[in-house]
Parts: sequence; structure tokens; C-alpha cells
Amino acid sequence: MSARANKALTAKLAVVVVAMFGFGYLLVPLYDLFCEITGVGGRTGTVTERAAAGHAPDVARDVTVEFTAATAPGLQWEFRPLQRKVTVHPGAVTEVFYLARSKSRRATAGQAVPSVAPFDASRYFKKIQCFCFTNQQLAPFEERKMAVRFVVDRALPPAVHTVTLSYMFYNAEAAADSTATAAAEKT
Repeated sequence: MSARANKALTAKLAVVVVAMFGFGYLLVPLYDLFCEITGVGGRTGTVTERAAAGHAPDVARDVTVEFTAATAPGLQWEFRPLQRKVTVHPGAVTEVFYLARSKSRRATAGQAVPSVAPFDASRYFKKIQCFCFTNQQLAPFEERKMAVRFVVDRALPPAVHTVTLSYMFYNAEAAADSTATAAAEKT
């Protein structure tokens, strides 16, 4: 091979490496956008209180919303819904509460990750206020009621009669530590 052919091949390989890095860097935001648009992964949307109040509830229709909760290994919390289910009219703003109780002797932080089932209902489940929007800090043995305010969109398909909102609480400190460790290993 000539020097000119080697330079051309090197340039092509460099472009491939840069494209692969760019794709890897953009993969998470692209996946989040895909999930938000399609409802895949049971992710919910958000809406403002004002926008939610701008639509009259469909009082001719009832939808049951069930609530579940779990904590990931490594988070010493008790976490549960205070209500197992509620019946709502699509378009009506509803508020429910979960209870989190630390079983740790030190302050801990957790991050709740929501999901909605069935998947096709997730795009119609809109949260106005949620403890899952930010990390939650609990002092040793602290107990806290945490609110979720939501609306089920009136456009929910008529075949859907039950929607399940699930939360998994993860140890936010462990997640931050593993992210910092991964970043340090790259340098």
C-alpha cells in the first residue's frame, strides 16, 4: 500500500471512531426521547397544574389506578403506597401518597424511578407533582409522606380500564459513587 492509501484509510477509520463515540454519547438522550414519544418503557409524561385543570373530567368513565412500590437492594428504606388503588375520572387531577421510612443509622438519599403499565397507557398518564422528580434525602430513621399528583388524560383508549403506577427506589448515593468510579476509570 502506498502512503497515500494509508492516509486515506487512517482518515476513514478516524471518522468511524468519532462517529461511534458520538453515537455512544447521544444514545441515552435519544433513547429517552424515543421512550417519551412512543411510551416504551412505561415512562410517564408531565403536565402543569394549569394545563391539567384546563380540561373537564370525563365523569361518564372510570379508570382504576393501582399503585406498587419496591426498593432496590442496598437502600435501607421501607417504601409503600398509602393507597393500593383509586378510581378516577379521566381528566380529573388526583393526589395520592407514598410512605418512605429509613431503616438506616445514617442519612441516605434515594431516587424513585416510575413506570406505568400497560405500556400504551403510559403516554396518557401525566404527573403534575412527584417525589420522583428529585432525589429524596432521609435522616436516620426518618419517615416521610410523599405526594404524587397526576391526571389520566381523557384520550386514554377506552379499552384500558386499569393503569398501574410502579415506583422502584434506588440508592442515589450508590448510583453517584458508581458513576464517579466509572468516570475515574476512564481517565
